[in-house]
Amino acid sequence: MPKAIVMGDPRHFSVRGGANPHTRNLLGIRKRVDPERARRQWHDLARALIAHGVAIFVIDPDPALPGLVYPANAGFRYPASGPESLVYLANLIPTRAAEREVYRRFLRAMGFATRDIMHRFEGEADFFPAGRFMIFTHGAIERQRFVPRLGIPPWRRIYGFRSDLGALDELRQITVDRPILELELILEAHYHGDTVLASFGPEREFLLAYMPGLAPVSRDRLRVEFGSNLIELSERDGAIYAANSFQTDYRGGLHLFLPEGVSNDLIRRVRERGVEPILIDASEFLAKGGGSIKCMIFDLGQISDLPAAPSALEFRNRRSYAKLYPTA
Repeated sequence: MPKAIVMGDPRHFSVRGGANPHTRNLLGIRKRVDPERARRQWHDLARALIAHGVAIFVIDPDPALPGLVYPANAGFRYPASGPESLVYLANLIPTRAAEREVYRRFLRAMGFATRDIMHRFEGEADFFPAGRFMIFTHGAIERQRFVPRLGIPPWRRIYGFRSDLGALDELRQITVDRPILELELILEAHYHGDTVLASFGPEREFLLAYMPGLAPVSRDRLRVEFGSNLIELSERDGAIYAANSFQTDYRGGLHLFLPEGVSNDLIRRVRERGVEPILIDASEFLAKGGGSIKCMIFDLGQISDLPAAPSALEFRNRRSYAKLYPTA
């Protein structure tokens, strides 16, 4: 069934906090975004998604919160459908913490009840379905800072990861009907699970995995649990965030939106599993902000499963992509 998603208007996309390795140059200086290029890429992605049956609802931009362009961090919906479905709001990194109240207001206006996750946790970016599991990725939480080193420049930046292992108990209380596969991240350039892993297929039973981004024990777990359904990404595909992809189901056909530049071998392997790749240029968002296609999408599930209250319907109509950008 066609999907409904949330995206964040890119008008004020910029690097303010510089909170992951993609946001700074070798000297530790924050990069500058090309705003026209970013807007063009964002609208190209949105139009491609709409052409494949996706309904897009857009959060207003806020010059003080440029991270709103990456709403995958907002939280997650569980279960994916039904009257008991809630949106569980993330507990974001301090430089993005103010976004939670923006997401709360927006999602409640969309018709959803919300609950807060108390531990550090960044939503769908680190918690998503794959086969019979919910996958939860986490890593060491660090105070972000510069530290001295031998070399040029004579310092390096400590970034750390975004979701704390302590959130696992909270998540288990929510997904009591589905086992959680816990995996540890180890590369700061791949600071979220959705930069390392992506599930796809009719039951999301196939898994793209950039193994160097995971601890050895976690790699072993994936190989045991997914077997031949596991596609291990090359260094090249992993570096351009091939795992930061998003699947749609339109008119009976599955499509996987992948970053432009992925290898022909990966395209072939996705097609062999009955899913058609669609390549999208999101390079400005990866090179400057450390996020690609999936980072720009918060998945609300099937359009038919959205809340039906009249006020929610009216709000969704006002916040639809077509209403906001009629000439885009």
